[in-house]
Amino acid sequence: MRSDRAPGRPATPATTVPEARLSHPPTHRAHIVRSGRRSLAVDVAGAERGWPVFLMHGTPGSRNGPRPRSSVLYRLGVRLISYDRPGYGGSSRLPGRRVADAAADVAAIADDLGLDEFSVVGRSGGGPHALACAALLPERVRRTAVLVGLAPAGATGLDWFGGMTEANVRDYGTAEHDEVVLAEQLRLRAERTIDDPGSLLALLVEQMTEADRRVVAGVPIRRQLTDAYAEALRRGPDGWIDDVLALRADWGISLAEIRMPVRLWHGADDNFAPASHTRWLAGRIPGAQLHVQHRSAHFGAVEVLPEMLAWLTRPSERTPVRSDAGR
Repeated sequence: MRSDRAPGRPATPATTVPEARLSHPPTHRAHIVRSGRRSLAVDVAGAERGWPVFLMHGTPGSRNGPRPRSSVLYRLGVRLISYDRPGYGGSSRLPGRRVADAAADVAAIADDLGLDEFSVVGRSGGGPHALACAALLPERVRRTAVLVGLAPAGATGLDWFGGMTEANVRDYGTAEHDEVVLAEQLRLRAERTIDDPGSLLALLVEQMTEADRRVVAGVPIRRQLTDAYAEALRRGPDGWIDDVLALRADWGISLAEIRMPVRLWHGADDNFAPASHTRWLAGRIPGAQLHVQHRSAHFGAVEVLPEMLAWLTRPSERTPVRSDAGR
């Protein structure tokens, strides 16, 4: 499923990464990309000629969510591409979307940027969407990383709600039997967030483990999260609603068909998306690398992201090594 790029427009080869580290200043730009009749709000940061990596944001979230500074991305040789999933921020809604639909949107953005190949990383609710790209764009995605991701609903042998916060159990559980009630719950929460951008983060802090409270204690990360939530919900809760419904429905992909290197990371103390989900994924994705980290939780994904970005730029494949420090 490899899309043709515009004539005369070169792809971004892996050999450009060292040059990006040395001679090209970090960039940051935002623009709109068309995907069919819809618009996707896209943000590009880091090394202009660095290796392209798509960052799939969490639920709820937006393209301006937590990420390394442009100068750090430049030093890593990364051209980081993030976008608002349909219904969030500046992106048009796609009613009834599935997780699998993310692959077409990423392909459209890659075509617009003239990219033949790239890597993908997904955080939290963005994890399944990153796996969709890995499964459905095998000729274009070189490596994939998933941080604190979720397993599919109905995952055999997994207690999907086990160890999850009451709020998440309520939202994801309601998605299965009453979409109207779910929409009303998230609408009220979104309205509070629009009126007071810090209210959603404050609600999450009440549910966090100590490991997560440590991560979000700093002013910069709190500002990034608050800004991301405000942008995500500024036009309403549609993206949030559609994300929850998509994550609890059939994803439309086969994990067993993923063949490129995949790295899975999870904080052992995560109570928003329990580490059991990532352990389950590791057993279904051929050759997946697994690391469950002690004394870390959901927002530990922000801290480990630079390390994952460095791994995603590597051109050579290595023998997968499983490391499950949380067992």
